[in-house]
Amino acid sequence: MKIAIIGGGYVGLVSAACFAEFGVEVCVAETDPARLDRLLAGEMPIYEPGLDALVASNRAAGRLSFTGALAEAIAGVEAVFIAVGTPSRRGGGHADLTYVFAAAEQVLKALDHPVVLVTKSTVPVGTGRKLAALAARLRPDLAVEIASNPEFLREGSAIGDFMRPDRVVVGAETERARAVLRELYRPLNLIETPILMTGLETAELIKYAANAYLAMKVTFINEMADLCEAVGADVHDVSRGMGLDGRIGRKFLHPGPGFGGSCFPKDTLALARIAQDARAPSRLTEAVVAVNEARKAGLGRRIIDFALAAGPAGEDLRGRRIAVLGLAFKPETDDMRDSPAIPAIEALAETGAVIAAYDPAAMSAAKPLLPGTVVYAESALQAIEGADLLVVMTEWNEFRALAPARLAQAMAGRVIVDLRNIFDPAAMRAAGFVYHGVGRGQRPVTADADAYDDDADDDHAVMGRDEKDLADG
Repeated sequence: MKIAIIGGGYVGLVSAACFAEFGVEVCVAETDPARLDRLLAGEMPIYEPGLDALVASNRAAGRLSFTGALAEAIAGVEAVFIAVGTPSRRGGGHADLTYVFAAAEQVLKALDHPVVLVTKSTVPVGTGRKLAALAARLRPDLAVEIASNPEFLREGSAIGDFMRPDRVVVGAETERARAVLRELYRPLNLIETPILMTGLETAELIKYAANAYLAMKVTFINEMADLCEAVGADVHDVSRGMGLDGRIGRKFLHPGPGFGGSCFPKDTLALARIAQDARAPSRLTEAVVAVNEARKAGLGRRIIDFALAAGPAGEDLRGRRIAVLGLAFKPETDDMRDSPAIPAIEALAETGAVIAAYDPAAMSAAKPLLPGTVVYAESALQAIEGADLLVVMTEWNEFRALAPARLAQAMAGRVIVDLRNIFDPAAMRAAGFVYHGVGRGQRPVTADADAYDDDADDDHAVMGRDEKDLADG
């Protein structure tokens, strides 16, 4: 089987390499000359573990190719996948489908045979119907069938997610479209991967609903972490106690600075707008967006307060060295989109502090997004050398290996703000550090009668305040 993928970005490139590994002949059409040149030279335009080797082996086998000529890419193919960006539109949060429809129109005008046109990009509900109408208008002479095949790839483990997925979702309403997608994913039959066949609208909504639910779990445990700090509980034990319940599960219950990246921020916002437009508002999704944005916006103030509390009264942070380890929104990627590090470092830079940052993969991507005063180190140890304060933003494994004694030897100060909870608090305190994690309460709480009064009037008063805060936020 031969297919074309329009777009050599993250989703398109990973999907192309993995389909080629399945034995499919894949041609990727990329319109960005700089990206295309890198792909043709064997250089990966994104950081994803194992991707360079997978691309190289399948190019050598003749199953994977790249081109800037659309007609060449779609010649003789059975399916064309659209894998272009769908960023948030400015001023509203709706998904911007400019690239999707531009790619679809170009494909339809260049086609000379029937194909299945598949959206791999994350698109709002109803996009498939609009593409079907576009195909019928532009190419009434060809049988162009529309399908939706959303991706569920996690950056940093995308190849494993594609090759060993929990499920494959296919939205298709003709037998030919279903047959083509089944054949493409036939190698997954060996590991009994469920392939869910649905209608177009259902497949489109599944992707948004899944991402919004996972984002909600992240946001919930972050709020529980704040509560743990207030009452003296340990969020990791709370997370374990929740996650061992089979109805809840353990994944995505890790506290931190808030979610970022290419999917959760834009997809939660887009789902909220889709629901509002359909007059079936998703209040939970709206709350997740608001709470996560507030958390990231407050990171800088949180770090500053910890730093000031550890210093002499009245002293500011001007001229003090702050080491920031990790810039990408998560480890094993160079993706800086909506990274919590951006607002945090902006706030720290405004204090006049000297910011020394290090990330194993994301520093090139970070430089255009961060203040020009940031100093970029060549290693974690270089970043922390002489630092008054250490902030852990991203949980790269190499940071976990930093021993307390080595940190104490390198740093001038003794304050650590660990926003990913990668260090052992007891070991850090034993080494003389003032350690601040996330949701790691330090004191037991003695309940008094007033704190747990069951009076109905008090309960309603508290509920009223919470609802007002949510509405205002």
